Amino acid sequence: MLIRNIEIDQRPTSLRIRGGRIEAIAPTLSAEPGERVVDGGGGAAIPGLHDHHIHLFALAASLQSVACGPPLDAEGLAARIRAAAGEAAGGWIRGVAYHEAVAGDIDRAFLDACAGDVPVRVQHRSGRLWILNSAALDRLLGGGSGADPLERQGGILTGRLYDGDDWLAGRLGQAWPSLTRVGALLAQRGVTGLTDTGHANDPTTFAALRQARRRGEIIQDLLVFGRQSLDAVDGEAGIRPGAVKFHLHDNALPDIDAFSRDMARAHAAGRAVAVHCVTVADLVLTLSCLADVGARAGDRIEHASLVPPDLIDWMADLGVTVVTQPHFIAERGDSYRNNLEADEIPWLYRVRSLIDAGVPLAAGSDAPYGRPDPWASMQAAVDRRTAAGICLGEGERLSAEAALALYTSPPDNPGGAPRRLAVGAVADICLLDRSWARACQALAEVEVRMTLKAGVPVWTDPSVDRPQSVLTAL
Repeated sequence: MLIRNIEIDQRPTSLRIRGGRIEAIAPTLSAEPGERVVDGGGGAAIPGLHDHHIHLFALAASLQSVACGPPLDAEGLAARIRAAAGEAAGGWIRGVAYHEAVAGDIDRAFLDACAGDVPVRVQHRSGRLWILNSAALDRLLGGGSGADPLERQGGILTGRLYDGDDWLAGRLGQAWPSLTRVGALLAQRGVTGLTDTGHANDPTTFAALRQARRRGEIIQDLLVFGRQSLDAVDGEAGIRPGAVKFHLHDNALPDIDAFSRDMARAHAAGRAVAVHCVTVADLVLTLSCLADVGARAGDRIEHASLVPPDLIDWMADLGVTVVTQPHFIAERGDSYRNNLEADEIPWLYRVRSLIDAGVPLAAGSDAPYGRPDPWASMQAAVDRRTAAGICLGEGERLSAEAALALYTSPPDNPGGAPRRLAVGAVADICLLDRSWARACQALAEVEVRMTLKAGVPVWTDPSVDRPQSVLTAL
């Protein structure tokens, strides 16, 4: 394939692909007999993007679910659930992205009033809480009650289930959703690589992801984090196991000695650790344990939602990487302003101060808990504005180039040197609909003309002449 009329590093050029790799880059290249020629329309060609923190099966399930979060209010939520109940045909209603800003601390009674005898389960946007109605509880408990993790107040079930995904999956039965829509959605935004960071990922989950990739449901390369049991899993081309993931809960933090031993065990198995840190307490505990056992290359802090200034140098000294979500400023910033102390606001989702201190930094969507759109995330890293237009952390703003780098570092070295399009490199390429100079003016408005995985088009805008591909029918 020959791609003409593009720019690389803001210089007009052409690019040839052969055997899945970039064979030549030059201002002018002549087409060879039988070679497919693509006109890039003057758009920038960049490396395929990597989402360094995502939850694939949860995202797939969310695409089949009822959106229950802001900007809905209580009346709007009730109307949406009632409408879904009318179409449920005896099945479940699954809601996602709920937040108290919609209707407060809802419970089974609220959902009963909305859906009657149709079973409903609504997930909080944190991913840690499910709210179930009475019909759902009856199905899950089989009319009885007893040894279950469901919340009770005065002996009465509230419908709330905290940190009970394993129990819920056991009751519902494990059914892996198709990843076809997920793969297509991400390819359309230029994403060619993914790190699935589910803390409960085990060999069974890995096998399901591997089969989905073999079937062509997901075309991106996968790095899969998860439990210590992934030690025994062998990867293959396009999918391999990664770090041991720890999900901390502020209300039940692990014993520091036990946590250190768990980290040391992961390191002894040749795996890095990745720790979910959304509070200062999470972060202090994690850094303390890493200092105790000795941080190794690839150890990561996921989210780093709140980072006080006195912890930044400690993070840099340990050499720990941060994978964060700047788009949460845009998606949740107004809620943070209402719920955090004033002196905590500057600590939110830091980026510039971490980079300046030498902390390796990359980004991931955390989808489905955040939007799976890297371009919106880059825009948020540049302007740091909430939905109401308020800038949170002026000093944390990045240039457009630095924001792009959050998504172009290698999967096994997030925050390292960004990948570049060069002769000999694998042809994972994202071709934009505009020049880089224009893209910088409004990153969130960028559209992708073509995404190539190892030289094969996996997403092509309808305006571009294209052959059939695995995603043509989507």
